[in-house]
Amino acid sequence: MNFNDYIREVPDFPQKGVVFKDITPLLEDPVALKEAARALWQFAEGLGVDKVVGIESRGFFFALLLAERLGAGFVPARKPGKLPRPTRRQDYELEYGTDALEIHAESISPGDRVLVHDDVLATGGTARAICDLVEGLGGQVVQCNFLIELGFLKGRDKLRGFPLKALITY
Repeated sequence: MNFNDYIREVPDFPQKGVVFKDITPLLEDPVALKEAARALWQFAEGLGVDKVVGIESRGFFFALLLAERLGAGFVPARKPGKLPRPTRRQDYELEYGTDALEIHAESISPGDRVLVHDDVLATGGTARAICDLVEGLGGQVVQCNFLIELGFLKGRDKLRGFPLKALITY
């Protein structure tokens, strides 16, 4: 299946000059959704994953499916203030400023084998923040999975040392 056929390019979103890769056509098609989930699962099959961390918000879609199929727990990584119990926070750099993500402090235990999933790998800052957070809690990142990698933004460079798979690369 050519997953590129299900990614719609939206010019000038969210700001002028950006060509946004819209994954909703893939999510809306039941066959494409099932095949994409299967392909992402095959990337992680046999890794002995204990937890799948899905990054807010579009990373949640496939992370939850992967967790179920891998027999692992699902851990949501959210913007600050969105989780109800005590959290651990990781700040990260953006092109202009900083941002942060949090997970529940007890969600990752020492020795947990963790798959990190997000919809798009762009500059790598978000995924790197989650990898650092997982490792700070004693977990081991066994792989970073992405639906799309925007290779021209070199996000892979920030994730050196972590196994990385992407279903679609631009």
